Amino acid sequence: MNIDLTHQTALVTGATGELGRVMVRTLALCGANVVIHYLNNERVALDLQKEIVATGRKAMIVQADVTNLDSVMEMKRKIFENFDRVDIVVANAVIQYTWRHILDQPPEDYLGQFDSCVMQSVYLAKAFVPAMIECSRGRMIGINTECSMQSFETFSAYAAGKRGMDGIYRVLAREIGVHQITVNQIAPGWTISDKDRKNNTELQEAYENEVPLKRRGTDQEIANVVAFLASDLASFITGAYVPVCGGKVMPAI
Repeated sequence: MNIDLTHQTALVTGATGELGRVMVRTLALCGANVVIHYLNNERVALDLQKEIVATGRKAMIVQADVTNLDSVMEMKRKIFENFDRVDIVVANAVIQYTWRHILDQPPEDYLGQFDSCVMQSVYLAKAFVPAMIECSRGRMIGINTECSMQSFETFSAYAAGKRGMDGIYRVLAREIGVHQITVNQIAPGWTISDKDRKNNTELQEAYENEVPLKRRGTDQEIANVVAFLASDLASFITGAYVPVCGGKVMPAI
């Protein structure tokens, strides 16, 4: 049984980031054409595009501010000049900031997380779901976090933004399920990426000791779940929050 995304087009926001790059490569490996979204890092986006095109898949890069509706709609316009449709949308972009205690966290950090988690999800839905409805098919995949199930110190802005995102995705799953569009979230733990491999920071014993599998996950393991949820193998899964964190968090029933 293989994951086959041939003839489908996938958009990954934040595609030049540590996890985003691996998602793009994995979706392309499964046969999808890819749209590589970036905000500032055009060089990495171009390099990634060349890499994907060399595999025989189609790829385009597109710059946009996913916290701005006009920018997202302009991104949509550019994409539809090159592709007939977008079958898979992966909301991976998020604003980076310094984590502090609530009393010290600047209010603008909360607004930034709301914009990049909640409003990005709303804008992507407004931009790309209508065409999915016309095709009676589509995949909306949001990258959440294990942190949204935790209440640890300094997590407040990030957890608040991702909890808000969770609400949008669950409601959206109910609203558009009738059109055979699935809406799911993936919740990575503290994931090993190329940055860790470069800096030799893969091992984090204090964290790993709290993980039932006693290790950190990898960027490829996150991308594998993205590919699965994007595929027909997951056609009857919607409204799910899927932790990919070795069991560090476990949603209750």
